[in-house]
Amino acid sequence: MKIRFCSGLTKPGSLLVHFEPPSFFAVRSRSLSDSTYGNLCNHKKIPGIGIGLAVQCSIANRRFSSRSVDSPRRERSSRSSSGRDRDKDKDKGRGSQSLYSRPSLLDMNKEKAANRAKVYEFLRGIGIVPDELDGLELPVTAEVMKERVEFLHRLGLTIEDINNYPLVLGCSVKKNMVPVLDYLGKLGVRKSTFTEFLRRYPQVLHASVVIDLAPVVKYLQGLDIKPIDVPRVLERYPEVLGFKLEGTMSTSVAYLVGIGVARREIGGVLTRYPEILGMRVARIIKPLVEYLEGLGIPKLAVARLIEKRPHILGFELDDAVKPNVQILQDFNVRETYLPSIIAQYPEIIGIDLKPKLETQKKLLCSAINLNPEDLGSLIERMPQFVSLSESPMLKHIDFLTKCGFSIDQTREMVIGCPQVLALNLGIMKLSFEYFQKEMRRPLQDLVDFPAFFTYGLESTVKPRHKKIIKKGIKCSLAWMLNCSDEKFEQRMSYDTIDIEEVESDPSSFDMSTLMQPEREEESDSEYEEEEDDDDEEFA
Repeated sequence: MKIRFCSGLTKPGSLLVHFEPPSFFAVRSRSLSDSTYGNLCNHKKIPGIGIGLAVQCSIANRRFSSRSVDSPRRERSSRSSSGRDRDKDKDKGRGSQSLYSRPSLLDMNKEKAANRAKVYEFLRGIGIVPDELDGLELPVTAEVMKERVEFLHRLGLTIEDINNYPLVLGCSVKKNMVPVLDYLGKLGVRKSTFTEFLRRYPQVLHASVVIDLAPVVKYLQGLDIKPIDVPRVLERYPEVLGFKLEGTMSTSVAYLVGIGVARREIGGVLTRYPEILGMRVARIIKPLVEYLEGLGIPKLAVARLIEKRPHILGFELDDAVKPNVQILQDFNVRETYLPSIIAQYPEIIGIDLKPKLETQKKLLCSAINLNPEDLGSLIERMPQFVSLSESPMLKHIDFLTKCGFSIDQTREMVIGCPQVLALNLGIMKLSFEYFQKEMRRPLQDLVDFPAFFTYGLESTVKPRHKKIIKKGIKCSLAWMLNCSDEKFEQRMSYDTIDIEEVESDPSSFDMSTLMQPEREEESDSEYEEEEDDDDEEFA
């Protein structure tokens, strides 16, 4: 039998005894008197049994243990042995640290600085200034950096290009450059354009294909830019890949639609001039539109101009548009003609205008004795005149003089119809031959109506001339040609022609024609009106 424990309830003057006998010996706990306690505390073994017994006693708040009889000596020996063990453990620890030691943070920083210094030394050796690379994660060795530089060279970038944007050296060839270029190639961006593409927007090499590039491409397609045109848009304006979807791009498109640009034309407008996506409405687009309105061009007409020539939005208002308008007035262009001039030839407000006008004035003054004050009249009738080249104009003047016109007559024809300086010479020769051989009219008729050369010989001149001959009436070239087919048929019903009907100047421009919707738009609106009527019937 093994005594597990024996304890007594603690009371004043009573004894609490706790035995720790062997496991096979157990007794019940009971209360012992002071005398019994004394006998038990002096025994380690029970006579006759030979079993070790450990007793713990507690009187009031004191505790005693049978193990503490020779505890001082044992504690000293245990302390000395434990101290020796700790010393051995320390020695073992020192030995293990010497075998598996790691460099300190200071040593690591020193090594990193030394490697970066070698990389910087390599870059300086090939002409790259690494001042902006501090804080940028770079290759550990100069060999890896050399591979990056060589890869950029294979793309066509020079040392100067890299110095313009040295942060490109922080792009990994495998992790950054190759995935981006591979994605652009799959879109259809031509490899021959990669060099210029990266020169204009090297930041694209930092981009993530999934997070940054693919959403922009999807957004462009959502603006009705055809998938086949997306690569051309990116080649023309690679910076668009860095724009936020709901930022400048969306606001510029919304404004254009708001002023009257047809929603279905947006895709074509952006394809031809994607720079619009980067223009701020308040700073660039809106001020230009409002200025053109102030000159007398209706807002809807401005919208039509943007549909046909979206690049006019790139003209600097203060640096080009306003100065050019003033230059036109300085060359005797009347203010009332400014809207029609810009509507016919919007580029006139964006080019370097004054040198061109000076050149044209000098040329015509020497060739046909043009009065400088008449230059404004030429511009009013044909704004494109300012961009005509010298050689073609001289050839046309030479043709007219060879036809028998004097310098004064030629000058009068040029002022009355500047188009004679730009028409196809072969067609002009055929028209003049028909005029001489078949119509047999005096040259003065062409001086009075030089626009004769602008009408189609087979489609207009010959059919109408034959009807005039058949009718047996005599009329001016202007009466015969300067009208629509319907109006001409009405004139053929006249019995006599007593007074020449006055027609508008054939070179004049009607602003309302610019604002008229296209046929497709008209059909759409008519279809919508029919649907509305049907809805009213079923209401």
